[in-house]
Amino acid sequence: MSDEGRSVRLTIPARPEYISLGRLALTAIAGVRPLSDETLHDLKLAFTEACTNSVKHAYDERGHGRVDIVYELRGDSLAVEVGDAGAGFDPQLAAEEADELEEGGLGIAIIRAVTDEVEIAEREGGGSRLRFVKLLTDR
Repeated sequence: MSDEGRSVRLTIPARPEYISLGRLALTAIAGVRPLSDETLHDLKLAFTEACTNSVKHAYDERGHGRVDIVYELRGDSLAVEVGDAGAGFDPQLAAEEADELEEGGLGIAIIRAVTDEVEIAEREGGGSRLRFVKLLTDR
């Protein structure tokens, strides 16, 4: 089977109660191939942290806005990109804060700990995006 057409896009309102919908989609996509419980747990944890960052920090407290999610299943990996059109942030500052493990800044550090690649950047057109990759080979 080719890797083409193996991506799924989902847009959810930027509200905490919708993160579970994205987790369900992640579980279904990950179910396309056998994964260990530990790998699936790591994927869910990274996903939840990435979405929570967008929901908490991108928009005002009324929850207006949306979170765009792209899941890409490749031969030996699953990449997930979480983006928002919120105020954005400085990716370098976010990395430094994650390194310092400040209170409330553990999300990115957790994502880095449980995935194999993490990319944080400004989103074209404004906002932020976080992309992580998890290798699906059990080691």
